Amino acid sequence: MRKTFTRPNSALVIAAHPDDAEFQCGATLAKWTASGTTVHYLVCTDGSKGTWDPNTDQKALAVTRESEQIAAARRLGATGSVLFLGQVDGELQSDLATRSQVAKAIRQLRPEAVLGHDPWRKYRLHPDHRHAGLLAVEGVVAARDPLFFPDHGLEPHRPTALLLFEAEEPDYAEDVKGWSSIKSAALLEHRTQFATTHGIQDPNDSRQIGEFESRVEQQLRDAARPHGLESAELFKVILDL
Repeated sequence: MRKTFTRPNSALVIAAHPDDAEFQCGATLAKWTASGTTVHYLVCTDGSKGTWDPNTDQKALAVTRESEQIAAARRLGATGSVLFLGQVDGELQSDLATRSQVAKAIRQLRPEAVLGHDPWRKYRLHPDHRHAGLLAVEGVVAARDPLFFPDHGLEPHRPTALLLFEAEEPDYAEDVKGWSSIKSAALLEHRTQFATTHGIQDPNDSRQIGEFESRVEQQLRDAARPHGLESAELFKVILDL
C-alpha cells in the first residue's frame, strides 16, 4: 500500500449518482474539508431510478435527490460547487459529448485532486459506475491537453492526483478515525434512499438508524484492518497525470 498522500488544497469528486460520493469517500471528504480543502462535486446522473416503487414520479424524485445531494455535501463541510450533469439514471454513457462536459468542469474548477469510481473493477454490475469512472479518467486527460475541446474557451488544467474509489487494486488507505459519524450523517441526508440502500424501513425508528450507523462504522473498520489502521477509506492513487 502507498504509505502517504498529501491532502490537496482542492478536490473534485465525480460520482455516478447522488449518495455515491458519501458512500465511497464521505469520511475522507469530511476530514479534508475540516483541514481546509475546498471540495467540489460533479454528479453525473439524476438518480431518477433510485427507488423500488414503480409508481414513483421520477421527475420529482430527481429534484429531491438533487436537494439531498447538496445537503449531504454541506453536511460534510464541502464549500465548493455541487454540479449536476443531469444524465438519466441508468443511461449514462462515456461518450465524447459527456466527456467534454466533465473536462470543462475540471478546467473551470481547477482541482488539485480528482476522485472517481474505478472503471476497471471486476464484475461491476451497474453501468453508471463504470461510465462515470471512465468519464473521470478520460476527463482528466482531456482537461489537461490544450487541443482537446478548444471550444471551451478555457485554459487547460492538469490535476496532481487521481484517486479511484471502489478500487480493484487500492494502494492508499486514508486514515479516517473519528469521521464515521459525519459520514453517516451525510448519508442520512439521502432520505429517498433509506429503503433501497440504507436498510432503513422506518425513518423514525432510532434502532434502525443506529444499525445503519453501526454498519457504516464497521465497513470503515473492515477496510482499515489489513493496513494497521482503525478506520479507513481505500483508493487507487494515480500521480502520473
